[in-house]
Amino acid sequence: MIYLLQHLAVVLSLALFHIVGPVPIDLGVHDGALAPCPTPAHCARADWPIQKGRGDTPQSVLESLIPVLEAMGGVDVVERAEGYLHATATSSLFGFVDDLELYADIEHGILQARSVSRLGDSDLGVNSKRLEILRQALLPAPQV
Repeated sequence: MIYLLQHLAVVLSLALFHIVGPVPIDLGVHDGALAPCPTPAHCARADWPIQKGRGDTPQSVLESLIPVLEAMGGVDVVERAEGYLHATATSSLFGFVDDLELYADIEHGILQARSVSRLGDSDLGVNSKRLEILRQALLPAPQV
């Protein structure tokens, strides 16, 4: 019982301290692209082709994901510029911060996405799951 109380005290103590970490220096668009992932253990990156037949553009697709991001818990849009969005996602328990970037690559007709953890050696798949949620939001609604 004492072990359980000690464990609970440690968890609650850590929850009081949001573990933010430094802002990555490679954020933003460099040479027409988001940065590659330094390691897949704590970063996910994807390029999603835009279906022009529906009249979509990379910019319109980026804009369509903003309400999806705003509906995600702990996500705050930090920067929003023409063709680029940077948001942070903060975990509810320990306050770990991840950086999420979207870039409307008009030249190649794709939306680039990147989600990277600021701290740690592993994100336990959180960044990949975040990008998968966004990718699913881009799929057309099923016809009934």
